[in-house]
Amino acid sequence: MTYEEIVAKVKKAYAKADTALVDEHLAVQVDITGEGEGAFYIEVADGKITVEPFEYYDHDFKVLCTAEEIIAIAEGKKKLSEEVEAGNAYVSRNVDKVAVFDLIVAKKSAGGRKKADAAKAEKKPAKKAAKKDEAVKAEKAEKKPAKKAAKKDEAVKAEKKPAKKAAKKEEAVETAVAAVAETVKEEVKAAKKPGRKPKKEA
Repeated sequence: MTYEEIVAKVKKAYAKADTALVDEHLAVQVDITGEGEGAFYIEVADGKITVEPFEYYDHDFKVLCTAEEIIAIAEGKKKLSEEVEAGNAYVSRNVDKVAVFDLIVAKKSAGGRKKADAAKAEKKPAKKAAKKDEAVKAEKAEKKPAKKAAKKDEAVKAEKKPAKKAAKKEEAVETAVAAVAETVKEEVKAAKKPGRKPKKEA
């Protein structure tokens, strides 16, 4: 990796960074060792980050590290303070400012959080819609047995109607038979009375 590529990567990474937590001016000179050796600076002023391929003589502190280390720090994968403690980076002058430098947050993770929040927001209406669908299905399921019961009642009523008609018909026949039987009885009694002669056949 060339020096120019390193500066370009760091510049690109810090272009997406959030400096809201840094409320002071901060100038850091970075001295790259090994591949892509050279110096450039990172400056935070008025909420903006500037990365340029020059030395910054009036810097707050100087960082000495490899290209891989500073790129990882710029992309938010590592913290400068942790790399200093691990011996992977060295800081000279105003070491206490390293804590301020760590407050620069890569927007990569913040953006990921926003996406996650957006995804959650999208899921909520979807969940509500799903619940609504379930409620509608449950309501339909409840209505189905009711409809079946209603149909069954109608079928039973339909069956009862012919039965009622048949019963009425039977009652009428029985009544007619009883009337005929009573008439026959009366005639038999009348025929048995004394002094009454049976009719002669013509």
